[in-house]
Amino acid sequence: MAEITATMVKDLREKTGAGMMDCKKALTEANGDMEAAVDWLRKKGLSAAAKKSGRVAADGLVGVAASGNKAAIVEINAETDFVARNEAFQNFVLEVAKIALNTGADVEGLKTKQHLDGMTVEDKLTHHIATIGENMTIRRVAHLSVPQGIVASYVHNALAPSVGKIGVLVALESTGDAAKLQELGKMIAMHVAAARPEALTIKDVDTKALDRERNILAEQARASGKPEEIIAKMVEGRLRKYYEEVVLMEQVYVVDGESRVAQVIEKAAKDLGAPVKLAGFVRYQLGEGIEKTQDDFAAEVAKMAS
Repeated sequence: MAEITATMVKDLREKTGAGMMDCKKALTEANGDMEAAVDWLRKKGLSAAAKKSGRVAADGLVGVAASGNKAAIVEINAETDFVARNEAFQNFVLEVAKIALNTGADVEGLKTKQHLDGMTVEDKLTHHIATIGENMTIRRVAHLSVPQGIVASYVHNALAPSVGKIGVLVALESTGDAAKLQELGKMIAMHVAAARPEALTIKDVDTKALDRERNILAEQARASGKPEEIIAKMVEGRLRKYYEEVVLMEQVYVVDGESRVAQVIEKAAKDLGAPVKLAGFVRYQLGEGIEKTQDDFAAEVAKMAS
């Protein structure tokens, strides 16, 4: 039996795009013969993953996993909504979220973690690519925790429990009743899903985004012909409106349509008899920021014909 080295596994993996464990098994079956190992992977359909890696994966699912004072959220992309409705893919997304819950890893770190069946997460992903027949990627992952309190989760447009098109985590730090905190956290998470805040507080607003908004508002105000000192006041007044749109604590709570989220937190603290701090949130919407290609089937056929 030929010795299977790490370098051989690495070379086969780069050549085929198959998972590490699959490459090791292929080399073992082929007694170290690289070409025979490639053929073994092709016969199993496992080398097909490499051919699919260039295709745009903008669909898929967001999955969440929460337990007490911690929670995790992942986005795993595929090429079509058809895959998102595949039960095996749904289970995979939820399993990866649960792994992230206990590791808090970034994407590259998460890929190296052990999956439930002994494979790494990356190898299991490669297996699904080969089995289902579409490119898939683990796009992003986030982890929230608090020393005391809860992290609530919410999934909008859920296709199965804890997986869907929009996922939200909300962290509440408090010594108050956990059940009541969960109820509050769930309602705020639903608000976040609907209102799409970009920052927790005013001081958390991205400075580049704020400068850009300030410059736009200043140019708009100058069109009025008013003096610069008046323009400065106009800009600050309009920035208040901007904060109300993008800052979670400044937004009008969608549940009652009147209170600011900050006021909702203050009232909850009084009702619980303990301080409540909204410590953080994460909102993932499937495919946001991914440029989707628009296929022109007629043009493609014409090109092939010519």
